[in-house]
Amino acid sequence: MLNDKHMKFIVLGSGTAVPHARRSSSGYWLETGGGSIVLDCSASAIHRMAKENCDWANLDAIWISYFHLDHCGGLVPFLFGTKNAIETKNRKKPLKIFGGKGLKNLINAFDKTNDYDLLKQPFPVAIVEVEPLEKFELLPQIEAVALDTPHTTESLAIHIRDAGDKTFVYTSDTGFDKSLATFAGNVDLLVMECSFFKDKPVEKHLELSEAMFLIRYAQPKRVVLTHFYADWKGRDFQQEVANFSPQCKVIEAVDGLRLEIINR
Repeated sequence: MLNDKHMKFIVLGSGTAVPHARRSSSGYWLETGGGSIVLDCSASAIHRMAKENCDWANLDAIWISYFHLDHCGGLVPFLFGTKNAIETKNRKKPLKIFGGKGLKNLINAFDKTNDYDLLKQPFPVAIVEVEPLEKFELLPQIEAVALDTPHTTESLAIHIRDAGDKTFVYTSDTGFDKSLATFAGNVDLLVMECSFFKDKPVEKHLELSEAMFLIRYAQPKRVVLTHFYADWKGRDFQQEVANFSPQCKVIEAVDGLRLEIINR
């Protein structure tokens, strides 16, 4: 666990549901003074945790932004794994799983397919369904609040604040909504989807011009753009971003990217 002056962020998966040689599906590791959090848990993300030497056996919390499989498809395999792993047989501290309405039904539905008893772990497991715009304790001294996003009925962005007053926002998949700029206002790190470069084929994702508009109004200290479809292939990310004259550093997510958020 880090001290209260640090957060550590690791990209486990910067891609989508579409198979890609270098981009796994969605997953992000956030280590804080209150414990470790995985933000979305695709099937590939659970193995990426091990590859990045994350302490997955002592993971404290999981956030599921919504129920498309490239964001939650690894949750059940992860619980199946922790139930049987040597690394977790002596674990006693609880694991908390957070998400929107329907999360309990989702886990129970998978659980019943083969009588897995996924929640009968060597350690306690709590499933918490959160309400948008109501603050909740993600971990000790880690405060969070969720925001409805225009993607699916249950999709949520999350704002996290630690005891040292460092702030972090993860939008997950979302269409364009100016309220996201207010939600992410002045945060230390904004992790935002940018599925398409230009002329997006659907409204429920962002393209670069929309993402840069939201960044300009949110004025975060740093931004990581992620969740890239093949539309981005062959694009010079830094040059395309520079064309919008961003007022902060905008970083391309790649699997294995590591950043630190430090109070100075």
